[in-house]
Formats: sequence, structure tokens, C-alpha cells
Amino acid sequence: MTNFLRLSILVTMAFMFLAATAPVKKKKWISLFDGKTLNGWKVGANAETFKVEDGAIVVNGKVAHLFYNGDAGAHNFKNFELTLDIMTMPGSNSGVYIHTEYQEGGWPKKGYEVQVNNSHTDWRRTAGLYAVQDVKEAPAKDNEWFTMHIVVKDKTIKTFVNKKQIVDYTEPENAVREKGMEGRLLSSGTIALQGHDPKSKVLYKNIKLKILD
Repeated sequence: MTNFLRLSILVTMAFMFLAATAPVKKKKWISLFDGKTLNGWKVGANAETFKVEDGAIVVNGKVAHLFYNGDAGAHNFKNFELTLDIMTMPGSNSGVYIHTEYQEGGWPKKGYEVQVNNSHTDWRRTAGLYAVQDVKEAPAKDNEWFTMHIVVKDKTIKTFVNKKQIVDYTEPENAVREKGMEGRLLSSGTIALQGHDPKSKVLYKNIKLKILD
């Protein structure tokens, strides 16, 4: 074996060792809400449904949806983790849409809705995937802050409330939805907060997202 060949092998082994022992760069959490304004968010019809008070987004009014359209990930996420601190008032209904896109009005046609509802007349409760994998028992209480954690990876959605897992759903290959639900499929997109009706009041704060790829 020539000296040059020995040197080449040693250099290659050194690079492999450095690559194996190099610290893994952790993904960073990105704050999507500054606690003061709705900068980086966009709403069409019934914009008055959303306002900021005491560091939280207050959702109360006619049907409306607040879409994230800020700089993070060019507001187009595929695989990610999302955490939100939420407080529901008695009888209130809301939701967090994922893999959705901006609409001027109406209910978003694209993406999944993760339900936010601890006591509304609609029986589908918090952290369920609306009309896809529903939850019948509320995992949180009204008038108390709780943390909802959503993890989207490839074809799987997992939801947690206060670190307790609620949903573990894998979308079937070639999934087909019934009429009116055709857009309830994983793809990519932004997130949105739902204003459900004038009698519903829900608060959101500490909205953070980690891009997984």
C-alpha cells in the first residue's frame, strides 16, 4: 500500500469520525404570535371576530378564520409541530386548521380541523380531527388554560392536551373523503384559527411552531 493511499484512507476515516460525532443541530421553535398584534396573520370576512387583549388572541364573533401568513416557512408547512395555549369559555366552539390555505370567507375547504370545544352543543371535543377521528370526551376544562400540541409527520397526525395523547391518526393511502370533505387530506399549507359563532369565546396565546423538514 502506497503512502498516498494510506493517507487518503486516514483522511477519509477522520472525516467520517467527525461527521459521526458532530452535534446534531436541533430544530428551533418559532413564535407565530407576538402577543401584541396580529402581524403575520390574515383574515377576510368578519375580521372583527379577532382581536388581541392581554397577550392573547381573543376569538369572538361571526364565522371567520385567521390564517397565518408570516415569514416562517413561507407560511407553507408540511411536517411540523405546533403548540398553542388555549382557554375556552363555557359553551364555546373553535378549531385549529392545518395544511390549509387562505379563504376570504366561509369554512376552509382545505386541510384538517383540530377541534377546540370542551362544552359546546356539538359533541365533537377538543383535539379530535373534526369528522375524521372525533373525540367524545373533553380532555380539558372551560375557564382554564391548557396546552394543545399537534404533530404532523408524513401521513400521521398526533394531538396532545397537556402532554396527554388524544389522537394518533394515519391517513390511508389513496384516502377519499365524502362530498363536502374532499379537501380533508394531508398535503401542506398554513394554519388557521376558527371563529365559530357570536356566542363562542376562545383565547389563544404562546403559538409556536417547529418545522421538522
